Amino acid sequence: MKLLLTALTFLLSLGHYTFHKDTEAAYMATDSTKGLKDYYETYFPIGVAVSPRALSMPGESALVLQHFNSLTPENAMKMGPIHPAENQYNWKGADSIVAFAQAHGLKVRGHTLCWHQQAPAWFFKDTAGNLATKQVLLQRLKEHITAVVSRYKGKIYAWDVVNEAIDDNPANFLRNSLFYQICGEDFIAKAFEYAHAADPNAILFYNDYNTERREKADRIYRLLKMLKEKGVPVHAVGLQAHWSIYEPSREELEYAIEKFASLGLKIQFTELDVSVYKWEKERRQKRADDDDAFTAEKEQQQLEKYKMAFEVFRKYRQHITGITFWNISDRYSWLDVYPVAGRKNYPLLFDTTLRPKKAYWAVVDF
Repeated sequence: MKLLLTALTFLLSLGHYTFHKDTEAAYMATDSTKGLKDYYETYFPIGVAVSPRALSMPGESALVLQHFNSLTPENAMKMGPIHPAENQYNWKGADSIVAFAQAHGLKVRGHTLCWHQQAPAWFFKDTAGNLATKQVLLQRLKEHITAVVSRYKGKIYAWDVVNEAIDDNPANFLRNSLFYQICGEDFIAKAFEYAHAADPNAILFYNDYNTERREKADRIYRLLKMLKEKGVPVHAVGLQAHWSIYEPSREELEYAIEKFASLGLKIQFTELDVSVYKWEKERRQKRADDDDAFTAEKEQQQLEKYKMAFEVFRKYRQHITGITFWNISDRYSWLDVYPVAGRKNYPLLFDTTLRPKKAYWAVVDF
C-alpha cells in the first residue's frame, strides 16, 4: 500500500495523470475510483458540507460522489436562509441537496435548527419592534423546528439541533445570545424536545467549536450532562473541528473524545478543516504582512495534523459515527473570507484544481 501511494504521489507531482479539461471537471482521474469513503468504509461515514451550486458543477459533484457518502448543507438549512420571514420558507436549496443525496444513496445531516448567527431579525421581535416574549420566541422556535424537521423526516438521519450555545469567554457558561436573553437556558432543552417530537428516529446533536480546548470541553460536558440528567433527548455531540496546523494536540483531542464518550454520547466531527493560519475569531481585513502562500512548511504541518487526527479517529472508532469536511476543496472555503477577508486559505484535502494534496495520502495510508 505504501509503495503504491508513494508512486501515485510521485506521478501526481509530475502531472502524469489524465484530467478532464472542461471548466469544472479537473478532478482526480486515476485507474481507480476508490475514494475517502472507501478507505474508511469499515470505520465511519465520510461527509462533506455542500452548496446547491457546488452539486450542480460537474467537477465538484464528481469529486463528492467519488469520495463522500454523507452530505451536510453548508448554509441552505440555517434559519435565516430557509425561514427569512415569518410566513415564508425557502425550501429550494435544501430540497436540491436532499434530492441529490437521495438520487445517489448518500446520507444527510441537517444543519442547523437553532443558532444565534444567521437567524433572521424578525424571529426575536414583536410587531412593535421590541424583543419578543419568551412565550412567543419558544412558539416560533417550535413552529420552525417542526416545519423543517417534518419536511425531511425519513430523509435526514441526524440534526445539529443547537449550535454553539457555550460562550467563548472561559469565565462564562452559556453565550449571551438573544435566545438566552429572552428564554434563559430553557431554549436548549426545548429545541431538542421539538426536534424529537417532529422526528423520533432522528439522531440529535449538540454542535460546537473549540471543543478540544480543555476549559471549553469541560463547559460543554457540563451542559450535556445537565441535559441528559433532565431526560432531554440529546443523543450525540458534534465536535466541529475547525482546526489549524497549530492546534489541537493529540492529547487535547483524545481528552475531548474520552470526556464526551464518558456520557454515553456518540461523537461526530462535523465541520473538519485545517487552516494554515493561527486561530482568529474577530473579522478583519487582510494586512500587508499577511502571507497567504501555501508554503512547503505549511503543507507539511497540515499533512502531519491531518495524519494525527485520523490516527485518533481510527483509535476511537467505537465512539465516532461520522467525519464531515467543511467544504469540498481549496477551490472554495469559508475560510477564504473569514476571519480575514481576501486571505486565501488551503484547509482541505483537495487543492484548487480538485486534485488530492499530500495530506490526502497521509489520511488514506494506514
